[in-house]
Amino acid sequence: MSVRMTRIDREKNMARWYEIDVQPTLFGEYTVERHWGRIGYSGQSKTFWLNDEPTADQMPKSVSAIKARRGYVTTRSMAGGSP
Repeated sequence: MSVRMTRIDREKNMARWYEIDVQPTLFGEYTVERHWGRIGYSGQSKTFWLNDEPTADQMPKSVSAIKARRGYVTTRSMAGGSP
């Protein structure tokens, strides 16, 4: 699962993007990669290693809900990962 969100507020000079992606590893674990930054820049990232798929799949849903409350809008949501 991959979710990309943006938040643009011209009055505050804010143009941000946020992406969260879940991928299986070769060893039966899952990684949740979170990337964020200003639109037009590469930004920062953080990776979480999780042991089970249900926990890994729940993380993008809960983080997306938090981001939506802060004004982010989903621009892309894909099951199965990034293209």
